[in-house]
Amino acid sequence: MPTVPSRAGTKKVPRAARERQMLAAATEEFGRRGYEATTMAAVAARVGVTKPLLHQYFGSKQDLYLACLDPIGTRLLDAVRTAMTRPAPGAPPTPLRVLNALFTALDGQREAWFVLYDPTLPPGGFAARRAAHYRDAIDDLAALGTADLLRTAGCADPLDADALTYAWRGLCTALVRWWVTHPDQTPQAMTERCARLFTAGSGLFAADEGDRRAV
Repeated sequence: MPTVPSRAGTKKVPRAARERQMLAAATEEFGRRGYEATTMAAVAARVGVTKPLLHQYFGSKQDLYLACLDPIGTRLLDAVRTAMTRPAPGAPPTPLRVLNALFTALDGQREAWFVLYDPTLPPGGFAARRAAHYRDAIDDLAALGTADLLRTAGCADPLDADALTYAWRGLCTALVRWWVTHPDQTPQAMTERCARLFTAGSGLFAADEGDRRAV
């Protein structure tokens, strides 16, 4: 996966391009280190600018974080919403469409997931509330999907739906974390891998059910 080189330099770089350099570096820093451990000095050094110039462009660390967060949150939310629209005949199941949409939206900037799902954000602060806004919207879509899945399976307990939504979020995070450590894996390869894993998992549970009936 491409990374932002340190000391990229900004002489004679147009302002818009310089801003993109700063945001790319900041997104990677926030995603890898978390909000608490990320410093403006580290982001500035990564791009090759001074810390005062970074402040001049983006203000405080919270302002810089928000400048990274909003495009990420919007991109992921739009990707999930589009994946959950009524599929064409023969399309993959909704969970696989959603995963493919997430992988595609994150491709080239995989750490961005952890900008949104950052446990080190100051609790109660505006940054935490803004991140929660996007996470809650994505969770609401996941809840719709899990409710449909359970309804099809004949499960009516609302706590089942809540537990499955919680588990789904953890699964997505775990898959992205694994993906970050395997930069050779494309979004399509990841989707195909998930399809194989889901098939194997469903077969395993079916085998266990058969064993119980045989007893």
